[in-house]
Amino acid sequence: MASSPPYPPHPGAAPGPGLRHPHWWQRPVVRYAALVTLLALSGLVILALVREQTGTRGFLVGLGLAVLPVPLLLAAFRWLDRVEPAPWRNLLFAFAWGACAAALIAIVANSFATRWIATATADPAGADTLGATVIAPVVEESAKAAAVLLLFLFRRRDFTGMLDGVVVAGVTATGFAFTENILYLGNAFGADQLTGGSGIASVTAATFFVRIVMSPFAHPLFTVLTGIGFGAAALATDRQRVRRVLLPLAGLLLAMGMHALWNGSATLGQFGFIAVYGAFMVPAFGLLTWLVIWTRQRELRTVRTELPAYAIAGWLSPAEPFALGSMRARRLARRYAREHGGKPAARAVAQYEAYATSLAFLRHRGRTGKAGADFVTRERQLLLELWHRRVAARPALDHAARLTAPRVPYGAAWAGQAPPGPYGRPSYGQPAPHGHPSYGQALHTPFPYGQSSYGQSSYGQSSYGQSSYGQSSYGQSSYGQFPYGQPAHGQPPHGGPYPAPVEDPYRR
Repeated sequence: MASSPPYPPHPGAAPGPGLRHPHWWQRPVVRYAALVTLLALSGLVILALVREQTGTRGFLVGLGLAVLPVPLLLAAFRWLDRVEPAPWRNLLFAFAWGACAAALIAIVANSFATRWIATATADPAGADTLGATVIAPVVEESAKAAAVLLLFLFRRRDFTGMLDGVVVAGVTATGFAFTENILYLGNAFGADQLTGGSGIASVTAATFFVRIVMSPFAHPLFTVLTGIGFGAAALATDRQRVRRVLLPLAGLLLAMGMHALWNGSATLGQFGFIAVYGAFMVPAFGLLTWLVIWTRQRELRTVRTELPAYAIAGWLSPAEPFALGSMRARRLARRYAREHGGKPAARAVAQYEAYATSLAFLRHRGRTGKAGADFVTRERQLLLELWHRRVAARPALDHAARLTAPRVPYGAAWAGQAPPGPYGRPSYGQPAPHGHPSYGQALHTPFPYGQSSYGQSSYGQSSYGQSSYGQSSYGQSSYGQFPYGQPAHGQPPHGGPYPAPVEDPYRR
């Protein structure tokens, strides 16, 4: 079992024995400044290169057309990431890396390799084919995978599963495709200017149809395979080092292979592109879409499975695990908070949902033996974040749970038989006899533990009171006993600056 001090040190405390202050180049501010400078310089260079190849008018036309699919793709990946939203800074970095750094690496490396092959073989046509089918997939997928690798290494806390890898990889590839489309569409417009082409028969229209209409998902599809490999590696334990290395490499190789097949379809004859598109690209896109949606539903089940332990301990109300495990209930909770408390309340509810989801995933990793040494400290931090936002979040989530839970027959509810509900708990769909219960009142719905969400339980005083066990439901906790005593409103349950964690019986 991971060990850590009972309370995290104060941020201003002096380093303990044997600890040293980080060097200036190791400080986060310096690293962020260096990263922003690198991406900005890459952006300026790639802008100059693309403008040089397309001309000013071609660049502007290409920019206007290439930007069209970007909002749709970003919205799709953001929708997939709604269960545990990634920080905006991670997504902004991923898009900027794809559009600037990865695109610059690809243009320079592809051009150099193609020219070298053409000079060495004296066969420019063969060099172009080899560059498109072999060099470009290897260079481009490696450049895009670098963003996923950097976030996997330096933002490990935000990289907890397969969906995180899919979203980061997809956003990176969207940025890369955006820059590449500017180049292709700008060159097509320049060709039309020279030949006088216009309308549907123009090269610009054909390029737009192929790259923007038919295959805007091509680059995201390739790189998502790399992201799935990193996401699967994130689920491995620290002892499974071979798996943590081989899975990302396998995903990268699959991405390169799919990319090479797509680029090589142009050499397969008149109908080669259509055959590859229909036989491989569309089925692969459908399969990956099903996979990520299934993964998202599995993450919601994890939330519903892991959070009831914190509801029993008093950190969450009994309705919250159900509401937090439903995307519709989450949306209703945010809308309720916005209507009654404005944007700050809605923002607090959204943050509460994100922190609760992170807590559920953290507990799941601990229960399966995949948590790191900072399990206890991280759990404390998440519980404290929830505690600070409970005033705005709990009424909203309870309201959403009442609206979304399955209805139960009124007679059965008051016949002493608790109807089945999520997690072995009753449904929250039964309305209270006197209208909606106010914050702090019982829901008047039968519970297997006795009466109530904030009141009496068959264990004794539950939720925020003393358990009849007198100790944690999992035994003696190293940081105190469940449910941590009788808290005053506005204070953590044991009155200290950091909440006591839920003891995990599965942590080793």
